[in-house]
Amino acid sequence: MEAERQLDNWNDLTKEIAMGLVEEHFLESIDPAPSFCEYLDQLCEQTGKKRWQVIANSGIDRTYGYQLFNGTRKPSRDKAIQLAIGFELNVDQTQELLRAAEKNTLEPRKKRDAAVLFCLAREMDVENTQKLLERHELEPLGQFER
Repeated sequence: MEAERQLDNWNDLTKEIAMGLVEEHFLESIDPAPSFCEYLDQLCEQTGKKRWQVIANSGIDRTYGYQLFNGTRKPSRDKAIQLAIGFELNVDQTQELLRAAEKNTLEPRKKRDAAVLFCLAREMDVENTQKLLERHELEPLGQFER
Protein backbone atom coordinates (compact mmCIF):
# COMPACT_ATOMS: atom_id res chain seq x y z
CA MET A 1 0.00 0.00 0.00
CA GLU A 2 2.77 2.44 1.00
CA ALA A 3 4.74 1.58 -2.15
CA GLU A 4 1.70 2.29 -4.33
CA ARG A 5 1.20 5.69 -2.66
CA GLN A 6 4.87 6.59 -3.19
CA LEU A 7 4.60 5.54 -6.84
CA ASP A 8 1.48 7.69 -7.26
CA ASN A 9 3.27 10.65 -5.66
CA TRP A 10 6.27 10.06 -7.91
CA ASN A 11 4.06 9.90 -11.00
CA ASP A 12 2.28 13.10 -9.97
CA LEU A 13 5.59 14.85 -9.45
CA THR A 14 6.88 13.60 -12.79
CA LYS A 15 3.79 14.99 -14.52
CA GLU A 16 4.16 18.35 -12.77
CA ILE A 17 7.81 18.55 -13.77
CA ALA A 18 6.93 17.72 -17.37
CA MET A 19 4.28 20.43 -17.37
CA GLY A 20 6.70 22.99 -15.91
CA LEU A 21 4.68 23.44 -12.75
CA VAL A 22 7.38 22.49 -10.26
CA GLU A 23 10.28 24.64 -11.41
CA GLU A 24 8.99 27.96 -10.14
CA HIS A 25 7.89 26.61 -6.76
CA PHE A 26 11.05 24.55 -6.40
CA LEU A 27 13.36 27.45 -7.14
CA GLU A 28 11.48 29.76 -4.79
CA SER A 29 11.73 27.24 -1.95
CA ILE A 30 15.52 27.04 -2.02
CA ASP A 31 17.40 29.40 0.24
CA PRO A 32 20.48 30.69 -1.56
CA ALA A 33 23.79 29.77 0.02
CA PRO A 34 25.54 32.69 1.66
CA SER A 35 28.37 34.31 -0.25
CA PHE A 36 31.85 33.46 0.95
CA CYS A 37 32.24 36.80 2.74
CA GLU A 38 28.86 36.27 4.45
CA TYR A 39 30.02 32.80 5.46
CA LEU A 40 33.18 34.30 6.99
CA ASP A 41 31.07 36.77 8.96
CA GLN A 42 28.93 33.88 10.21
CA LEU A 43 32.09 32.08 11.34
CA CYS A 44 33.25 35.21 13.17
CA GLU A 45 29.95 35.30 15.00
CA GLN A 46 30.02 31.56 15.79
CA THR A 47 33.64 31.54 16.98
CA GLY A 48 33.63 34.94 18.67
CA LYS A 49 36.69 35.98 16.67
CA LYS A 50 37.25 39.37 15.09
CA ARG A 51 38.28 39.70 11.45
CA TRP A 52 41.71 41.08 12.38
CA GLN A 53 42.35 38.12 14.68
CA VAL A 54 41.52 35.58 11.99
CA ILE A 55 43.65 37.39 9.42
CA ALA A 56 46.61 37.67 11.80
CA ASN A 57 46.32 34.01 12.81
CA SER A 58 46.02 32.95 9.17
CA GLY A 59 49.33 34.39 8.07
CA ILE A 60 47.55 36.21 5.25
CA ASP A 61 48.48 39.73 4.20
CA ARG A 62 46.20 42.15 6.05
CA THR A 63 44.95 43.95 2.93
CA TYR A 64 44.26 40.71 1.09
CA GLY A 65 42.54 39.28 4.18
CA TYR A 66 40.16 42.23 4.43
CA GLN A 67 39.43 41.91 0.71
CA LEU A 68 38.39 38.30 1.34
CA PHE A 69 36.14 39.37 4.22
CA ASN A 70 34.65 42.21 2.15
CA GLY A 71 34.00 40.00 -0.87
CA THR A 72 36.21 41.95 -3.27
CA ARG A 73 38.53 38.94 -3.65
CA LYS A 74 37.90 35.21 -3.79
CA PRO A 75 40.32 32.96 -1.97
CA SER A 76 42.55 30.34 -3.47
CA ARG A 77 42.20 26.91 -1.90
CA ASP A 78 45.33 27.52 0.19
CA LYS A 79 44.07 30.88 1.46
CA ALA A 80 40.78 29.25 2.45
CA ILE A 81 42.76 26.62 4.38
CA GLN A 82 44.80 29.36 6.03
CA LEU A 83 41.57 31.11 7.06
CA ALA A 84 40.33 27.83 8.54
CA ILE A 85 43.51 27.62 10.60
CA GLY A 86 43.09 31.27 11.60
CA PHE A 87 39.57 30.49 12.81
CA GLU A 88 40.91 27.39 14.59
CA LEU A 89 38.37 25.23 12.78
CA ASN A 90 38.30 21.47 13.07
CA VAL A 91 38.51 19.17 10.06
CA ASP A 92 34.75 19.08 9.37
CA GLN A 93 34.43 22.85 9.69
CA THR A 94 37.41 23.30 7.36
CA GLN A 95 35.78 21.08 4.76
CA GLU A 96 32.62 23.22 5.02
CA LEU A 97 34.66 26.41 4.61
CA LEU A 98 36.29 24.95 1.49
CA ARG A 99 32.85 24.10 0.08
CA ALA A 100 31.67 27.64 0.84
CA ALA A 101 34.71 28.93 -1.04
CA GLU A 102 33.81 26.58 -3.92
CA LYS A 103 37.16 24.78 -3.59
CA ASN A 104 38.02 21.10 -3.46
CA THR A 105 37.86 19.63 0.01
CA LEU A 106 40.91 18.07 1.62
CA GLU A 107 41.52 14.54 0.36
CA PRO A 108 43.36 12.25 2.79
CA ARG A 109 44.73 10.14 -0.08
CA LYS A 110 46.82 13.10 -1.25
CA LYS A 111 50.00 13.46 0.77
CA ARG A 112 49.88 17.26 1.13
CA ASP A 113 46.19 17.23 2.04
CA ALA A 114 46.82 14.43 4.56
CA ALA A 115 49.53 16.57 6.16
CA VAL A 116 47.15 19.54 6.38
CA LEU A 117 44.44 17.31 7.86
CA PHE A 118 46.98 16.10 10.44
CA CYS A 119 47.77 19.70 11.36
CA LEU A 120 44.09 20.61 11.64
CA ALA A 121 43.41 17.60 13.84
CA ARG A 122 46.33 18.62 16.08
CA GLU A 123 45.13 22.27 16.14
CA MET A 124 48.46 23.50 14.80
CA ASP A 125 48.85 27.15 13.83
CA VAL A 126 49.85 28.33 10.36
CA GLU A 127 53.53 28.65 11.21
CA ASN A 128 53.80 25.08 12.50
CA THR A 129 51.71 23.79 9.62
CA GLN A 130 54.12 25.44 7.20
CA LYS A 131 57.08 23.92 9.04
CA LEU A 132 55.57 20.45 8.89
CA LEU A 133 54.90 20.81 5.16
CA GLU A 134 58.46 22.00 4.62
CA ARG A 135 59.92 19.10 6.66
CA HIS A 136 58.09 16.67 4.39
CA GLU A 137 59.13 18.57 1.25
CA LEU A 138 55.54 19.52 0.46
CA GLU A 139 54.39 22.79 -1.06
CA PRO A 140 53.65 25.37 1.64
CA LEU A 141 50.25 27.01 1.99
CA GLY A 142 50.20 30.07 -0.25
CA GLN A 143 52.68 32.76 0.59
CA PHE A 144 53.35 32.61 4.31
CA GLU A 145 53.48 36.06 5.88
CA ARG A 146 53.98 37.10 9.48
